[in-house]
Amino acid sequence: MTSDPADMCVPSRPSVRVVVAAVVIVAVCAATATYAELQNDPATAVVTVDIVAGVLGVILVPVLVVRPVAAAVVLAVLAGLSPAATPAATAATLAVGRWAPFPVAVGVAALGALTHVVRGVWRPPPDLPMVWWVVLVVVAHAALLAWGALSRSRAQVLAALRERARRAESDRDRAVAEARAEERTRIAREMHDVLAHRLSLLATHAGALEFRPDSPPEQIARAAGVVRAGVHQALDELRDVIGVLRYEPPSAAAAGGVGAGSAPAGVPAPQPGADRLEDLVTEARQAGSAVGLELRLDGDAPGLVGRTTYRVVQEGLTNARKHAPGLAVEVSVTGREGEGVDVRVANPLPPSPVAAVPGSGTGLVGLEERLQLVGGRLEHGVNGRRFVLSAWLPWPP
Repeated sequence: MTSDPADMCVPSRPSVRVVVAAVVIVAVCAATATYAELQNDPATAVVTVDIVAGVLGVILVPVLVVRPVAAAVVLAVLAGLSPAATPAATAATLAVGRWAPFPVAVGVAALGALTHVVRGVWRPPPDLPMVWWVVLVVVAHAALLAWGALSRSRAQVLAALRERARRAESDRDRAVAEARAEERTRIAREMHDVLAHRLSLLATHAGALEFRPDSPPEQIARAAGVVRAGVHQALDELRDVIGVLRYEPPSAAAAGGVGAGSAPAGVPAPQPGADRLEDLVTEARQAGSAVGLELRLDGDAPGLVGRTTYRVVQEGLTNARKHAPGLAVEVSVTGREGEGVDVRVANPLPPSPVAAVPGSGTGLVGLEERLQLVGGRLEHGVNGRRFVLSAWLPWPP
């Protein structure tokens, strides 16, 4: 096949087996036609022309694979000399209709029809009026042209569909990869905010110790205890950051790492955690959603666990507002240290389809990536007549 991009939608060339089969069929048909002509006109010159035309037609059939137009033109001329070349010329008209642009195929078919008409004038077929011979030739070549053009159009449609499917799959994979990278970046930024918050507190207390060395021993001891506790908390958060960066893809590392960029001005506030779930639900209720909350956490969830829990509930409420507006949402968050945290957000399916809402559609992909990074799991789907988003994440002792 040619490497021209314009031919990428053309039907693929036949295999060697198909070419061999075509050669055999054409050879048999050419021999039959030659034998029939020999019975009608046993003249030596005519028989010689038929044999030569038949042999050349068989030889040119494989050439159709690489040079369809040129071979078809030569076969059309041969068919104007002898009916022994008609089987090969017929195959050539069909091949050109499949592999050549339509205007070119029309020209080749017209040439073939014309040469057959000319042959019918000087070698009229027996028992067939000239008018019917012309009609038969024109109809046959038009049918061959239509068959080839239809095959070409079908191949173009299938190739376009395959290309569209390939691009859709590529776009989907790229969207998933971008969502995962975005979620990693968001996690790293949250860790940065928390560490900045912790370290700013440590700097405040350390500064007090530096500028007030004459403070009472009790105050110095209390400030030193706060610094020590803050250092331990900062180390715990730093382990979380290292855990996230350990799963960083090489492409992101080459680009500067997850969460790379300048820090925001001032001391940022820490990201919301499990202790802010009631506020999140209150905000959803104020926005008009009927949200029921069952919150049973035995203790304060640590930073990364709490923030991931908050993120799961937030995504569940967001999806419910988008895809089931006005319907009641049930939120359940239970867990304890050493056993993990179970999160469940469920809402009924809307009675009728909801109009499409803006969004990338990759929120759940990013959420799944976040849970995988912390060692948790995420499940979502329709259960009965309800859409359920459930997650489990570890709560180490």
